[in-house]
Amino acid sequence: MPKNITIFTTTTCAYCPMVKKYLTTKGLSYDEVNLDQNPERQAEALQLSGALTVPITVVTKEDDSKAVVIGYNLAKLAPAVA
Repeated sequence: MPKNITIFTTTTCAYCPMVKKYLTTKGLSYDEVNLDQNPERQAEALQLSGALTVPITVVTKEDDSKAVVIGYNLAKLAPAVA
């Protein structure tokens, strides 16, 4: 079970709502960071993912390890939140 899930999104992102819906369907709560509204956190998102695309989903596990999933990628997201 993940300890914390953070999703970096933008207002115009088409895949962001799909990731949020998937997590909600799984009964998982998450924190959303909209990079349009919080541009000061763009560097953090880039550092975590190495990518400039959203969504960036950061799953922090109980042991504080992090799984970073870029885009709407259920093949990576599903095991990350399992």
